[in-house]
Amino acid sequence: MSVRRVPHPVIFRKRAAELNSSSVAVRAPRPALLALSLAVIWLSGCAIKPTPFTEAERTQTAQTDRTSMFAQQQAVSGPITLDEAMARAIRYNLDHRLKMMEEALAQKQLDLSNFDLLPKLTAQAGYTTRNHELASSSTNVFTNEQSLAPSYSTDKNDRTADLSFSWNLLDFGVSYYEAKEQADHVLVLEQRRRKVVQLMMQQVREAYWQATGAQRLRDRIGPLLDQARSALNDSRQAQRENLRAPLDTLNYQHALLDLMRQLEEIRDQLEEAKPRLAALMNLEPGKDYTLAPPEGFAVPTFDMPMDRMEETALERRPELVEASYNERISVNETHKAMAKMLPGIEFSLGTHYDSNSFLVYNAWRAAGISVSWNLLNLINVKNIKGMADAQLEVAKTQRLALSMAVLTQVHVATSELSAKRRQFDLLKQMNDVDQQILEHTHNATQANAQGKLEEIRAATGAMMSELRLYQSYGELENAYGQLLATLGLDPVPDTVKGHDLASLQQSINQEQQRWVALGHGMTTSAPATIQATGPATGGVKTQ
Repeated sequence: MSVRRVPHPVIFRKRAAELNSSSVAVRAPRPALLALSLAVIWLSGCAIKPTPFTEAERTQTAQTDRTSMFAQQQAVSGPITLDEAMARAIRYNLDHRLKMMEEALAQKQLDLSNFDLLPKLTAQAGYTTRNHELASSSTNVFTNEQSLAPSYSTDKNDRTADLSFSWNLLDFGVSYYEAKEQADHVLVLEQRRRKVVQLMMQQVREAYWQATGAQRLRDRIGPLLDQARSALNDSRQAQRENLRAPLDTLNYQHALLDLMRQLEEIRDQLEEAKPRLAALMNLEPGKDYTLAPPEGFAVPTFDMPMDRMEETALERRPELVEASYNERISVNETHKAMAKMLPGIEFSLGTHYDSNSFLVYNAWRAAGISVSWNLLNLINVKNIKGMADAQLEVAKTQRLALSMAVLTQVHVATSELSAKRRQFDLLKQMNDVDQQILEHTHNATQANAQGKLEEIRAATGAMMSELRLYQSYGELENAYGQLLATLGLDPVPDTVKGHDLASLQQSINQEQQRWVALGHGMTTSAPATIQATGPATGGVKTQ
Protein backbone atom coordinates (compact mmCIF):
# COMPACT_ATOMS: atom_id res chain seq x y z
CA MET A 1 0.00 0.00 0.00
CA SER A 2 1.50 3.26 -1.11
CA VAL A 3 1.37 6.35 1.02
CA ARG A 4 0.41 9.65 -0.71
CA ARG A 5 2.55 12.52 0.48
CA VAL A 6 0.74 15.77 1.05
CA PRO A 7 2.75 18.93 0.25
CA HIS A 8 3.71 21.08 3.17
CA PRO A 9 1.48 24.19 3.49
CA VAL A 10 4.44 26.49 3.12
CA ILE A 11 5.51 24.81 -0.11
CA PHE A 12 1.95 24.98 -1.37
CA ARG A 13 1.72 28.67 -0.73
CA LYS A 14 5.09 29.19 -2.39
CA ARG A 15 4.00 27.39 -5.55
CA ALA A 16 0.77 29.31 -5.59
CA ALA A 17 2.67 32.52 -5.34
CA GLU A 18 4.90 31.45 -8.25
CA LEU A 19 1.82 30.67 -10.34
CA ASN A 20 0.29 34.01 -9.45
CA SER A 21 3.49 35.84 -10.31
CA SER A 22 3.75 34.05 -13.66
CA SER A 23 0.18 34.99 -14.47
CA VAL A 24 0.88 38.56 -13.48
CA ALA A 25 3.96 38.56 -15.71
CA VAL A 26 1.83 37.46 -18.61
CA ARG A 27 -0.70 40.23 -17.97
CA ALA A 28 1.91 42.87 -17.23
CA PRO A 29 2.29 44.16 -20.81
CA ARG A 30 -1.35 45.20 -20.99
CA PRO A 31 -1.12 48.03 -18.38
CA ALA A 32 2.21 49.08 -19.85
CA LEU A 33 0.70 49.27 -23.30
CA LEU A 34 -2.21 51.27 -21.93
CA ALA A 35 0.16 53.68 -20.19
CA LEU A 36 2.20 54.07 -23.40
CA SER A 37 -0.96 54.81 -25.37
CA LEU A 38 -2.05 57.42 -22.87
CA ALA A 39 1.39 59.05 -23.03
CA VAL A 40 1.26 59.22 -26.83
CA ILE A 41 -2.21 60.77 -26.73
CA TRP A 42 -1.10 63.31 -24.12
CA LEU A 43 2.00 64.31 -26.11
CA SER A 44 -0.01 64.68 -29.30
CA GLY A 45 -2.43 66.95 -27.47
CA CYS A 46 0.46 69.10 -26.18
CA ALA A 47 2.05 69.56 -29.64
CA ILE A 48 2.62 73.23 -30.56
CA LYS A 49 0.78 74.38 -33.67
CA PRO A 50 1.00 77.70 -35.58
CA THR A 51 -1.45 80.23 -34.17
CA PRO A 52 -1.88 83.23 -36.50
CA PHE A 53 -3.15 86.54 -35.19
CA THR A 54 -6.81 87.14 -35.68
CA GLU A 55 -8.10 90.12 -37.63
CA ALA A 56 -9.30 91.72 -34.40
CA GLU A 57 -5.83 91.34 -32.85
CA ARG A 58 -4.16 92.89 -35.91
CA THR A 59 -6.64 95.75 -35.85
CA GLN A 60 -5.94 96.35 -32.17
CA THR A 61 -2.18 96.25 -32.76
CA ALA A 62 -2.45 98.75 -35.62
CA GLN A 63 -4.54 101.13 -33.50
CA THR A 64 -2.13 100.83 -30.57
CA ASP A 65 0.92 101.45 -32.78
CA ARG A 66 -0.69 104.46 -34.43
CA THR A 67 -1.43 105.97 -31.04
CA SER A 68 2.04 105.20 -29.68
CA MET A 69 3.84 106.75 -32.67
CA PHE A 70 2.52 110.22 -31.87
CA ALA A 71 1.99 109.97 -28.11
CA GLN A 72 3.63 112.38 -25.67
CA GLN A 73 4.47 114.94 -28.33
CA GLN A 74 4.05 118.67 -27.98
CA ALA A 75 1.34 119.80 -30.36
CA VAL A 76 2.13 122.28 -33.13
CA SER A 77 0.86 125.63 -31.88
CA GLY A 78 2.05 127.97 -34.64
CA PRO A 79 4.31 128.36 -37.66
CA ILE A 80 7.39 126.12 -37.46
CA THR A 81 10.82 127.68 -37.75
CA LEU A 82 13.90 125.84 -38.97
CA ASP A 83 15.24 125.55 -35.41
CA GLU A 84 11.93 124.09 -34.23
CA ALA A 85 11.92 121.62 -37.11
CA MET A 86 15.39 120.47 -36.07
CA ALA A 87 14.35 120.28 -32.43
CA ARG A 88 11.27 118.23 -33.28
CA ALA A 89 13.36 115.85 -35.36
CA ILE A 90 15.84 115.35 -32.51
CA ARG A 91 13.11 114.97 -29.91
CA TYR A 92 10.47 112.91 -31.72
CA ASN A 93 12.01 111.22 -34.78
CA LEU A 94 11.50 107.46 -34.40
CA ASP A 95 14.86 106.51 -35.90
CA HIS A 96 16.63 108.72 -33.37
CA ARG A 97 14.48 107.36 -30.54
CA LEU A 98 15.40 103.82 -31.65
CA LYS A 99 19.11 104.63 -31.43
CA MET A 100 18.57 106.14 -28.00
CA MET A 101 16.77 102.98 -26.84
CA GLU A 102 19.59 100.81 -28.21
CA GLU A 103 22.08 102.92 -26.28
CA ALA A 104 19.99 102.57 -23.11
CA LEU A 105 19.77 98.80 -23.65
CA ALA A 106 23.54 98.57 -24.00
CA GLN A 107 23.89 100.49 -20.73
CA LYS A 108 21.61 97.97 -19.00
CA GLN A 109 23.70 95.15 -20.43
CA LEU A 110 26.79 96.86 -19.02
CA ASP A 111 25.15 96.91 -15.59
CA LEU A 112 24.54 93.17 -15.89
CA SER A 113 28.16 92.62 -16.95
CA ASN A 114 29.34 94.48 -13.85
CA PHE A 115 27.35 92.06 -11.68
CA ASP A 116 29.28 89.18 -13.25
CA LEU A 117 32.41 90.55 -11.58
CA LEU A 118 30.94 89.88 -8.14
CA PRO A 119 31.40 86.55 -6.31
CA LYS A 120 28.56 84.05 -6.39
CA LEU A 121 26.35 83.66 -3.33
CA THR A 122 24.19 80.57 -3.80
CA ALA A 123 21.28 79.45 -1.62
CA GLN A 124 19.91 75.94 -1.99
CA ALA A 125 17.18 73.91 -0.27
CA GLY A 126 15.82 70.47 -0.98
CA TYR A 127 13.59 67.68 0.23
CA THR A 128 13.88 63.96 -0.58
CA THR A 129 11.70 60.99 0.33
CA ARG A 130 12.02 57.23 -0.27
CA ASN A 131 9.65 54.27 0.02
CA HIS A 132 12.40 52.11 1.57
CA GLU A 133 15.35 52.90 3.79
CA LEU A 134 18.66 53.48 2.05
CA ALA A 135 20.00 50.17 3.42
CA SER A 136 23.20 48.47 2.33
CA SER A 137 25.48 45.58 3.35
CA SER A 138 29.14 44.66 2.89
CA THR A 139 30.84 41.71 1.17
CA ASN A 140 34.19 40.24 2.12
CA VAL A 141 36.71 40.69 -0.70
CA PHE A 142 38.45 37.41 -0.13
CA THR A 143 35.61 35.06 0.80
CA ASN A 144 32.91 36.83 -1.25
CA GLU A 145 30.54 36.35 1.64
CA GLN A 146 28.43 38.87 3.45
CA SER A 147 30.43 40.35 6.28
CA LEU A 148 27.90 42.76 7.82
CA ALA A 149 24.18 42.64 8.25
CA PRO A 150 22.16 45.11 6.09
CA SER A 151 21.87 48.53 7.75
CA TYR A 152 20.99 52.13 6.93
CA SER A 153 22.05 55.53 8.22
CA THR A 154 19.67 57.85 6.35
CA ASP A 155 16.09 58.77 7.09
CA LYS A 156 13.40 58.12 4.53
CA ASN A 157 12.54 61.83 4.54
CA ASP A 158 15.43 64.27 4.42
CA ARG A 159 15.64 68.07 4.22
CA THR A 160 18.78 69.98 3.22
CA ALA A 161 19.76 73.65 3.05
CA ASP A 162 22.97 75.34 1.89
CA LEU A 163 24.27 78.90 1.67
CA SER A 164 27.60 79.00 -0.17
CA PHE A 165 29.93 81.80 -1.22
CA SER A 166 32.29 81.10 -4.15
CA TRP A 167 34.69 83.16 -6.25
CA ASN A 168 36.56 81.95 -9.32
CA LEU A 169 39.52 84.11 -10.27
CA LEU A 170 39.49 82.91 -13.90
CA ASP A 171 35.81 83.77 -14.31
CA PHE A 172 36.52 87.16 -12.71
CA GLY A 173 39.29 87.91 -15.22
CA VAL A 174 37.19 86.91 -18.22
CA SER A 175 34.16 88.83 -16.92
CA TYR A 176 36.36 91.88 -16.33
CA TYR A 177 37.42 92.09 -19.98
CA GLU A 178 33.88 91.33 -21.17
CA ALA A 179 32.59 94.23 -19.06
CA LYS A 180 35.22 96.53 -20.60
CA GLU A 181 34.13 95.43 -24.07
CA GLN A 182 30.50 96.10 -23.19
CA ALA A 183 31.44 99.57 -21.90
CA ASP A 184 33.09 100.34 -25.24
CA HIS A 185 30.02 98.96 -27.01
CA VAL A 186 27.93 101.58 -25.18
CA LEU A 187 30.24 104.28 -26.54
CA VAL A 188 30.00 102.77 -30.04
CA LEU A 189 26.21 103.06 -29.96
CA GLU A 190 26.56 106.66 -28.78
CA GLN A 191 28.62 107.45 -31.87
CA ARG A 192 26.05 105.77 -34.10
CA ARG A 193 23.36 107.92 -32.52
CA ARG A 194 25.47 111.02 -33.25
CA LYS A 195 25.72 109.94 -36.89
CA VAL A 196 21.95 109.52 -37.13
CA VAL A 197 21.39 113.01 -35.69
CA GLN A 198 23.89 114.63 -38.05
CA LEU A 199 22.40 113.00 -41.15
CA MET A 200 18.90 113.79 -39.93
CA MET A 201 19.75 117.49 -39.55
CA GLN A 202 21.13 117.46 -43.07
CA GLN A 203 17.85 116.03 -44.37
CA VAL A 204 15.78 118.50 -42.32
CA ARG A 205 17.61 121.45 -43.86
CA GLU A 206 16.85 120.35 -47.40
CA ALA A 207 13.28 119.21 -46.71
CA TYR A 208 12.46 122.43 -44.83
CA TRP A 209 13.30 124.72 -47.74
CA GLN A 210 11.61 122.48 -50.28
CA ALA A 211 8.50 122.52 -48.10
CA THR A 212 8.84 126.30 -47.84
CA GLY A 213 8.77 126.56 -51.63
CA ALA A 214 5.74 124.27 -51.72
CA GLN A 215 3.97 126.43 -49.16
CA ARG A 216 4.57 129.64 -51.10
CA LEU A 217 3.74 128.27 -54.56
CA ARG A 218 0.88 125.91 -53.74
CA ASP A 219 -1.82 128.59 -53.78
CA ARG A 220 -0.66 129.99 -57.12
CA ILE A 221 -1.01 126.79 -59.14
CA GLY A 222 -4.79 126.48 -58.86
CA PRO A 223 -5.64 129.92 -60.32
CA LEU A 224 -3.08 129.45 -63.07
CA LEU A 225 -4.57 126.06 -63.99
CA ASP A 226 -8.05 127.62 -64.02
CA GLN A 227 -6.79 130.33 -66.33
CA ALA A 228 -5.26 127.73 -68.66
CA ARG A 229 -8.50 125.69 -68.72
CA SER A 230 -10.50 128.83 -69.50
CA ALA A 231 -8.15 129.68 -72.38
CA LEU A 232 -8.43 126.08 -73.61
CA ASN A 233 -12.23 126.22 -73.58
CA ASP A 234 -12.19 129.55 -75.43
CA SER A 235 -9.88 128.05 -78.06
CA ARG A 236 -12.15 125.05 -78.55
CA GLN A 237 -15.15 127.36 -78.92
CA ALA A 238 -13.26 129.35 -81.53
CA GLN A 239 -12.36 126.09 -83.26
CA ARG A 240 -16.02 125.11 -83.49
CA GLU A 241 -16.87 128.54 -84.93
CA ASN A 242 -13.96 128.39 -87.41
CA LEU A 243 -12.67 131.79 -86.30
CA ARG A 244 -9.01 130.84 -86.82
CA ALA A 245 -7.04 128.46 -88.97
CA PRO A 246 -7.37 124.88 -87.67
CA LEU A 247 -3.60 124.29 -87.51
CA ASP A 248 -3.00 127.47 -85.52
CA THR A 249 -5.80 126.54 -83.14
CA LEU A 250 -4.44 123.01 -82.60
CA ASN A 251 -0.89 124.28 -81.99
CA TYR A 252 -2.30 126.74 -79.51
CA GLN A 253 -4.25 124.02 -77.68
CA HIS A 254 -1.16 121.75 -77.66
CA ALA A 255 0.88 124.52 -76.06
CA LEU A 256 -1.82 125.06 -73.42
CA LEU A 257 -2.06 121.34 -72.61
CA ASP A 258 1.74 121.13 -72.32
CA LEU A 259 1.73 124.02 -69.87
CA MET A 260 -1.04 122.35 -67.88
CA ARG A 261 1.05 119.17 -67.78
CA GLN A 262 4.00 121.12 -66.42
CA LEU A 263 1.78 122.73 -63.79
CA GLU A 264 0.47 119.33 -62.71
CA GLU A 265 4.04 118.06 -62.38
CA ILE A 266 4.89 121.07 -60.24
CA ARG A 267 1.85 120.44 -58.05
CA ASP A 268 2.86 116.79 -57.61
CA GLN A 269 6.34 117.84 -56.50
CA LEU A 270 4.91 120.38 -54.07
CA GLU A 271 2.50 117.85 -52.59
CA GLU A 272 5.43 115.55 -51.68
CA ALA A 273 7.60 118.17 -49.96
CA LYS A 274 5.68 118.81 -46.74
CA PRO A 275 4.94 115.12 -45.98
CA ARG A 276 8.69 114.37 -46.16
CA LEU A 277 9.42 117.10 -43.64
CA ALA A 278 6.51 115.93 -41.48
CA ALA A 279 7.99 112.41 -41.41
CA LEU A 280 11.33 113.77 -40.19
CA MET A 281 9.56 115.72 -37.42
CA ASN A 282 7.30 112.70 -36.70
CA LEU A 283 4.12 114.65 -37.31
CA GLU A 284 0.99 112.69 -38.08
CA PRO A 285 0.64 112.16 -41.87
CA GLY A 286 -2.02 114.33 -43.47
CA LYS A 287 -1.88 116.96 -40.75
CA ASP A 288 -1.37 120.43 -42.20
CA TYR A 289 1.15 122.83 -40.69
CA THR A 290 2.66 126.18 -41.54
CA LEU A 291 6.32 127.06 -41.86
CA ALA A 292 7.94 130.33 -40.79
CA PRO A 293 11.19 130.59 -42.78
CA PRO A 294 13.51 133.56 -42.45
CA GLU A 295 13.23 136.32 -45.02
CA GLY A 296 15.47 136.01 -48.03
CA PHE A 297 18.11 133.41 -48.76
CA ALA A 298 21.18 133.53 -46.52
CA VAL A 299 23.91 131.75 -48.46
CA PRO A 300 26.03 129.66 -46.05
CA THR A 301 29.80 129.47 -46.49
CA PHE A 302 32.51 127.75 -44.49
CA ASP A 303 35.82 129.53 -43.97
CA MET A 304 37.80 126.97 -41.96
CA PRO A 305 41.21 126.25 -43.54
CA MET A 306 41.44 122.90 -45.25
CA ASP A 307 44.17 121.50 -43.00
CA ARG A 308 42.10 122.37 -39.93
CA MET A 309 39.01 120.85 -41.51
CA GLU A 310 40.88 117.60 -42.12
CA GLU A 311 42.14 117.56 -38.54
CA THR A 312 38.65 118.25 -37.19
CA ALA A 313 37.12 115.47 -39.26
CA LEU A 314 39.73 112.95 -38.11
CA GLU A 315 39.10 113.91 -34.50
CA ARG A 316 35.31 114.12 -34.47
CA ARG A 317 33.78 111.90 -37.15
CA PRO A 318 31.54 109.35 -35.39
CA GLU A 319 32.72 106.56 -37.70
CA LEU A 320 36.37 107.13 -36.78
CA VAL A 321 35.61 107.37 -33.08
CA GLU A 322 33.62 104.15 -33.38
CA ALA A 323 36.55 102.50 -35.18
CA SER A 324 38.86 103.52 -32.32
CA TYR A 325 36.49 101.94 -29.81
CA ASN A 326 36.32 98.79 -31.95
CA GLU A 327 40.11 98.68 -31.92
CA ARG A 328 40.08 98.90 -28.13
CA ILE A 329 37.49 96.11 -28.06
CA SER A 330 39.88 93.99 -30.12
CA VAL A 331 42.65 94.64 -27.59
CA ASN A 332 40.39 93.54 -24.73
CA GLU A 333 39.40 90.49 -26.79
CA THR A 334 43.10 89.59 -26.94
CA HIS A 335 43.43 89.98 -23.18
CA LYS A 336 40.33 87.85 -22.63
CA ALA A 337 41.71 85.09 -24.88
CA MET A 338 44.95 85.06 -22.92
CA ALA A 339 43.12 85.05 -19.60
CA LYS A 340 41.17 81.93 -20.57
CA MET A 341 44.45 80.02 -20.82
CA LEU A 342 45.34 80.64 -17.16
CA PRO A 343 44.44 78.17 -14.39
CA GLY A 344 41.19 78.68 -12.55
CA ILE A 345 41.40 79.17 -8.80
CA GLU A 346 38.13 79.03 -6.89
CA PHE A 347 37.53 79.88 -3.24
CA SER A 348 34.41 78.60 -1.50
CA LEU A 349 32.87 79.21 1.90
CA GLY A 350 29.46 78.06 3.05
CA THR A 351 27.13 76.89 5.76
CA HIS A 352 25.10 73.70 5.42
CA TYR A 353 22.20 71.91 7.12
CA ASP A 354 20.89 68.34 6.85
CA SER A 355 17.91 67.00 8.84
CA ASN A 356 19.19 63.41 8.82
CA SER A 357 18.71 62.13 12.38
CA PHE A 358 21.69 59.77 12.08
CA LEU A 359 24.13 62.68 11.76
CA VAL A 360 25.93 63.85 14.86
CA TYR A 361 26.02 67.44 13.62
CA ASN A 362 23.08 68.52 11.50
CA ALA A 363 24.57 71.96 10.75
CA TRP A 364 28.16 72.74 9.81
CA ARG A 365 30.38 75.21 7.96
CA ALA A 366 32.95 74.40 5.29
CA ALA A 367 35.65 76.26 3.35
CA GLY A 368 37.83 75.16 0.49
CA ILE A 369 40.03 76.10 -2.45
CA SER A 370 40.33 74.31 -5.79
CA VAL A 371 42.55 74.74 -8.83
CA SER A 372 41.71 73.63 -12.37
CA TRP A 373 43.72 74.09 -15.56
CA ASN A 374 43.01 72.98 -19.08
CA LEU A 375 46.52 71.98 -20.12
CA LEU A 376 45.50 71.56 -23.76
CA ASN A 377 45.22 75.36 -23.98
CA LEU A 378 49.01 75.49 -23.70
CA ILE A 379 49.25 73.61 -26.99
CA ASN A 380 46.86 76.06 -28.70
CA VAL A 381 48.30 79.25 -27.19
CA LYS A 382 50.08 80.23 -30.42
CA ASN A 383 46.90 79.93 -32.52
CA ILE A 384 44.81 81.83 -29.98
CA LYS A 385 47.29 84.67 -29.73
CA GLY A 386 47.74 84.74 -33.53
CA MET A 387 44.00 85.08 -34.11
CA ALA A 388 43.73 87.87 -31.54
CA ASP A 389 46.64 89.76 -33.10
CA ALA A 390 45.16 89.35 -36.57
CA GLN A 391 41.83 90.70 -35.36
CA LEU A 392 43.61 93.74 -33.91
CA GLU A 393 45.48 94.36 -37.17
CA VAL A 394 42.21 94.18 -39.10
CA ALA A 395 40.67 96.79 -36.78
CA LYS A 396 43.68 99.10 -37.27
CA THR A 397 43.59 98.72 -41.03
CA GLN A 398 39.87 99.42 -41.13
CA ARG A 399 40.40 102.62 -39.16
CA LEU A 400 43.17 103.73 -41.54
CA ALA A 401 41.03 103.00 -44.60
CA LEU A 402 38.13 104.88 -43.03
CA SER A 403 40.42 107.83 -42.26
CA MET A 404 41.41 108.02 -45.89
CA ALA A 405 37.75 107.97 -46.92
CA VAL A 406 36.95 110.74 -44.43
CA LEU A 407 39.72 112.98 -45.78
CA THR A 408 38.37 112.45 -49.30
CA GLN A 409 34.84 113.27 -48.13
CA VAL A 410 36.05 116.57 -46.62
CA HIS A 411 37.42 117.73 -49.97
CA VAL A 412 34.36 116.44 -51.85
CA ALA A 413 31.93 118.11 -49.43
CA THR A 414 33.81 121.41 -49.71
CA SER A 415 33.70 121.28 -53.50
CA GLU A 416 30.02 120.29 -53.41
CA LEU A 417 29.17 123.29 -51.24
CA SER A 418 30.96 125.65 -53.64
CA ALA A 419 29.23 124.07 -56.64
CA LYS A 420 25.78 124.33 -55.06
CA ARG A 421 26.47 127.95 -54.16
CA ARG A 422 27.34 128.78 -57.79
CA GLN A 423 24.26 126.92 -59.07
CA PHE A 424 22.02 128.77 -56.65
CA ASP A 425 23.47 132.10 -57.72
CA LEU A 426 22.72 131.33 -61.39
CA LEU A 427 19.20 130.13 -60.61
CA LYS A 428 18.59 133.24 -58.55
CA GLN A 429 19.55 135.43 -61.51
CA MET A 430 17.37 133.33 -63.81
CA ASN A 431 14.44 133.67 -61.41
CA ASP A 432 14.85 137.45 -61.35
CA VAL A 433 14.78 137.52 -65.17
CA ASP A 434 11.72 135.22 -65.33
CA GLN A 435 9.84 137.38 -62.85
CA GLN A 436 10.60 140.46 -64.92
CA ILE A 437 9.45 138.64 -68.09
CA LEU A 438 6.19 137.78 -66.36
CA GLU A 439 5.68 141.37 -65.31
CA HIS A 440 6.30 142.74 -68.82
CA THR A 441 4.16 140.02 -70.40
CA HIS A 442 1.30 140.77 -68.06
CA ASN A 443 1.49 144.46 -68.84
CA ALA A 444 1.62 143.83 -72.61
CA THR A 445 -1.16 141.23 -72.66
CA GLN A 446 -4.10 142.09 -74.91
CA ALA A 447 -7.54 140.55 -74.80
CA ASN A 448 -6.96 137.84 -77.38
CA ALA A 449 -6.21 134.13 -77.23
CA GLN A 450 -2.59 134.49 -78.21
CA GLY A 451 -2.05 137.00 -75.42
CA LYS A 452 -3.48 134.64 -72.88
CA LEU A 453 -1.12 131.90 -74.01
CA GLU A 454 1.93 134.11 -73.63
CA GLU A 455 0.85 135.22 -70.18
CA ILE A 456 0.17 131.66 -69.04
CA ARG A 457 3.49 130.52 -70.49
CA ALA A 458 5.34 133.34 -68.74
CA ALA A 459 3.55 132.65 -65.44
CA THR A 460 4.32 128.94 -65.70
CA GLY A 461 7.97 129.63 -66.50
CA ALA A 462 8.24 132.05 -63.59
CA MET A 463 6.68 129.54 -61.22
CA MET A 464 8.98 126.73 -62.35
CA SER A 465 11.94 129.06 -62.02
CA GLU A 466 10.93 129.97 -58.47
CA LEU A 467 10.39 126.29 -57.64
CA ARG A 468 13.86 125.43 -58.95
CA LEU A 469 15.22 128.29 -56.86
CA TYR A 470 13.79 126.80 -53.65
CA GLN A 471 14.96 123.35 -54.66
CA SER A 472 18.42 124.70 -55.37
CA TYR A 473 18.53 126.46 -52.02
CA GLY A 474 17.43 123.23 -50.35
CA GLU A 475 20.29 121.44 -52.09
CA LEU A 476 22.63 124.20 -50.95
CA GLU A 477 21.47 123.75 -47.34
CA ASN A 478 21.87 120.01 -47.79
CA ALA A 479 25.43 120.48 -49.01
CA TYR A 480 26.13 122.74 -46.04
CA GLY A 481 24.70 120.11 -43.68
CA GLN A 482 26.75 117.45 -45.46
CA LEU A 483 29.91 119.46 -44.80
CA LEU A 484 29.01 119.82 -41.12
CA ALA A 485 28.33 116.06 -40.90
CA THR A 486 31.58 115.32 -42.72
CA LEU A 487 33.48 117.29 -40.10
CA GLY A 488 31.58 115.55 -37.30
CA LEU A 489 29.98 118.76 -35.99
CA ASP A 490 26.91 118.17 -33.85
CA PRO A 491 23.81 120.39 -34.08
CA VAL A 492 23.54 120.55 -30.30
CA PRO A 493 26.23 120.56 -27.60
CA ASP A 494 26.95 117.53 -25.42
CA THR A 495 25.01 119.03 -22.52
CA VAL A 496 21.72 120.90 -22.82
CA LYS A 497 19.53 122.47 -20.16
CA GLY A 498 16.59 120.21 -20.98
CA HIS A 499 15.15 117.91 -23.60
CA ASP A 500 11.95 119.84 -24.23
CA LEU A 501 11.44 121.66 -27.53
CA ALA A 502 12.20 125.11 -26.13
CA SER A 503 15.52 124.00 -24.63
CA LEU A 504 16.53 122.14 -27.77
CA GLN A 505 15.68 125.14 -29.96
CA GLN A 506 17.75 127.39 -27.74
CA SER A 507 20.69 124.98 -27.81
CA ILE A 508 20.55 124.62 -31.60
CA ASN A 509 20.39 128.40 -32.05
CA GLN A 510 23.28 129.01 -29.65
CA GLU A 511 25.40 126.38 -31.36
CA GLN A 512 24.81 127.94 -34.76
CA GLN A 513 25.63 131.39 -33.40
CA ARG A 514 28.84 129.99 -31.95
CA TRP A 515 29.81 128.67 -35.38
CA VAL A 516 29.03 132.06 -36.93
CA ALA A 517 31.08 133.93 -34.30
CA LEU A 518 34.06 131.63 -34.73
CA GLY A 519 33.72 131.94 -38.48
CA HIS A 520 34.02 135.72 -38.34
CA GLY A 521 37.02 135.31 -36.06
CA MET A 522 38.81 133.05 -38.56
CA THR A 523 39.68 135.69 -41.15
CA THR A 524 43.39 135.30 -40.41
CA SER A 525 45.49 132.32 -41.37
CA ALA A 526 45.78 131.11 -37.79
CA PRO A 527 43.75 127.91 -37.24
CA ALA A 528 40.85 128.09 -34.83
CA THR A 529 40.89 126.16 -31.57
CA ILE A 530 38.39 123.33 -31.32
CA GLN A 531 37.15 122.55 -27.82
CA ALA A 532 37.56 118.90 -26.90
CA THR A 533 34.54 118.78 -24.63
CA GLY A 534 31.95 120.13 -27.08
CA PRO A 535 31.22 119.83 -30.77
CA ALA A 536 33.94 120.96 -33.09
CA THR A 537 33.19 124.33 -34.59
CA GLY A 538 33.75 125.81 -38.01
CA GLY A 539 33.35 129.18 -39.59
CA VAL A 540 30.00 130.14 -41.04
CA LYS A 541 29.04 133.43 -42.61
CA THR A 542 26.06 134.64 -44.57
CA GLN A 543 26.01 136.76 -47.68
